[in-house]
Amino acid sequence: MPMASLSRWTISYFAAALAFLLAAEALAVAGLGYPAAGLAEPATLVFVHLVAIGWLSLAMAGALLQFVPVLVSRPLAFPRLALPALFALILGLILLCAGFATLAGWIEASLDLQPLGAAFLLCGFSLLGLMLVVTLLSARPIALFARFVLTGLACLAITALSGAAFATILSGHGDWLGTVALLPDGLPFHALLGFGGWLGLIAVGVSYRLFIMFMMAPEPPARRVRPVLLFASLGLGLAFAGLAAPFAGIEPGTVWIAAALAVLILAGAFYGRDILALYRARRRKALEINMLASIPAFGALGLGLALLPIAIVAHAGDGLIAALVLLIAFGWLGGLTLAQLVKIVSFVTWLETYAPRLGRGPAPRVGDLVAMPRTGWWFLLYYGGVVLGVAALAIAAPTGFRLAMALCLAGTAGIVTELVGIRRLSQIKAAERPPAHERPRLLAARAEERRPVHVETGSIAHPRA
Repeated sequence: MPMASLSRWTISYFAAALAFLLAAEALAVAGLGYPAAGLAEPATLVFVHLVAIGWLSLAMAGALLQFVPVLVSRPLAFPRLALPALFALILGLILLCAGFATLAGWIEASLDLQPLGAAFLLCGFSLLGLMLVVTLLSARPIALFARFVLTGLACLAITALSGAAFATILSGHGDWLGTVALLPDGLPFHALLGFGGWLGLIAVGVSYRLFIMFMMAPEPPARRVRPVLLFASLGLGLAFAGLAAPFAGIEPGTVWIAAALAVLILAGAFYGRDILALYRARRRKALEINMLASIPAFGALGLGLALLPIAIVAHAGDGLIAALVLLIAFGWLGGLTLAQLVKIVSFVTWLETYAPRLGRGPAPRVGDLVAMPRTGWWFLLYYGGVVLGVAALAIAAPTGFRLAMALCLAGTAGIVTELVGIRRLSQIKAAERPPAHERPRLLAARAEERRPVHVETGSIAHPRA
C-alpha cells in the first residue's frame, strides 16, 4: 500500500483561484469588458485572463499537485517549487492585466508590463510543469489517464509561449516576427489550446479518475477511453497547426477553426458516453453534491460543443459566439471545477483532521463536513446566472448580462463561504472537533502528515466518504 502526501499548497491555489473568479465576475457586473467592449479589446482581455489564468488555471494547478501523485502512485517531484510557482503566476497575471488596463486607458503605466507579466507567467507555469512532468514520467509505463495530463501540459506550454508572443506584440516589441502576423488570426487557436487542451483535456482525464473514486464506479476499459484522447489530440494538433500556419505563409480561416472543433466534438461524444456509463454503473447510488452539481456542467459542454462550430462556420456574429464560449467556460469548466472543489476541499480537510485520529474515537464522514442543502442552493444560483448570461449575450442585452453575472457572483460567494466553513469544521459540533492544534489551517494543508492510499482506486484506506 503506497503512501501519498497531501499537497501543502493546494488549498492556497484554490483560494487564489476563487479570489480571481470573484474579481472577474465583479468586473462583468460593473460592465467592464464584453459586451460593452469588443471581444478582442483590452478590457475584455482582462476579464478573459482573470478567468482563464486566475480562476481555471490556478484551480487546475492546485488539483494536479494533489492528484497527480495519486494518479501515478509516486510522490510529487520538487514539492518546494509549488509556492514559488504560485507567487510567479499571481504576480505575472497581475502585471499582464495591468498591461491590458493600460491599453484600455484605465491606468497610466508602461506597456512593458505585458511582456514582464508574460515572463513571470512562463516562469510559474515552467515550475509547475517541471513538478508534474517529472512526477508523471517517474512511473513507467505511462498510464492512460497520465497521458491526458501530459498532453494537456504540452498544450499549456504552447499556450503560454504564444501568449508571451502576443504580449510582446501588444507592447510594441513585435519587430522580431518580421512579416509574420500572429494577431488577430492566432487568437482563436491560442484560446482553443488553452481552454480545450490545458484546461479541457486535463479536466477530462482527471474527472475520469475522480468520478471513479467518488462514485465508487468500475474503471472503464482502456479501449473505451483511448478514442477520447486520440480525437482530442487530433483536434488540438489542428489548433497548433493553425497557430503555426502564419510562419509558413498560410492564413488559417474559420473553416480551420471549425475543423478542429469538429474533431473535439467527437472526443466530447466519447467522453460523454463514458461519464454516463460511470453514473449508471456507480456503486454509490446516492449522489453527493459534487456529482449532482456536475450534471449541468456536462449539459453545458454537450450543447456548447455541438453549436460552437456551426456558429463559427455560419458567421453567427460575436454575440452568439461569445454566448457559447461563456457556456463552455462558465457552464462546463467553471461549474465542474466549483462542484469538484467542494468534494476535494472536504476530502483533504477530512484527511488532515480525522485520518490520523482513526481508532482513537468517532470520526465523521467526508460528506458531514458539507452544509447541505444550503450548498446546493448556491450552485443553483450560479448555474441560473450562467443560463441567463448566455441568453443575454445571444440576444445582445448588456444590462441582462450584468444582472446574470451578479447572480453568478452571489452564487460563487456563497460557495466560497461554504468552502471556508468546511476548512473551519463549521458543520461539526464544537464538542466533537479535534483540539485547536489538530484542526486544519485555512490556506495550507499539514503536508507533513502522510496518508495511506490505494493504488487501484486512489482512495484512502478505510475512507468514510
